[in-house]
Amino acid sequence: MRRYLVLLIIPCIFLLDRWTKLLIIQNLSYMEIIELAPFFSIVHARNLGGAFGILAGFGFAKHFFTYLPLLIILALVYILIVYRISMGKMLALTLILSGAVGNVYERIFYGYVTDFLDFHYQNLHWPAFNVADIAISTGIGLWLFVELREMIRARRAGKEVKVKSVKGEEKTKGQDRK
Repeated sequence: MRRYLVLLIIPCIFLLDRWTKLLIIQNLSYMEIIELAPFFSIVHARNLGGAFGILAGFGFAKHFFTYLPLLIILALVYILIVYRISMGKMLALTLILSGAVGNVYERIFYGYVTDFLDFHYQNLHWPAFNVADIAISTGIGLWLFVELREMIRARRAGKEVKVKSVKGEEKTKGQDRK
């Protein structure tokens, strides 16, 4: 039971994400900007596409970026409930799940995702993002860190580590180190 306590992160991040998006929707007109620093603004933006607005101009994007994340959410829930994984991986996958739930909620009920955090240098802007995006990015970064750490530990312990190449070929690494 203790291992599932990390899942309490999901409603916390979801509620924080909803609250911040509602603050933006209720207090800023679409595309209104509040400059807070020379490099940071709050903006009311709408993302009709995927990450960074990918495919936003295509009609199928709304459905694609609603149903694909729904499948990912189902897969993550299954993995978190069925498999015994390390706490680091569980936290990483829970963060990804939390962010996906927040963004899918908006896609289902609004048809887009509200983004509002805008980092920039002069006229060069990083795509605006939100709390759910932060959770997803943090989860992916943590997952990569945990995977790399486990691989390094296994190599140092002299264990074989199976790695798949980009071409799908499986290679064994670890014991052949000199």
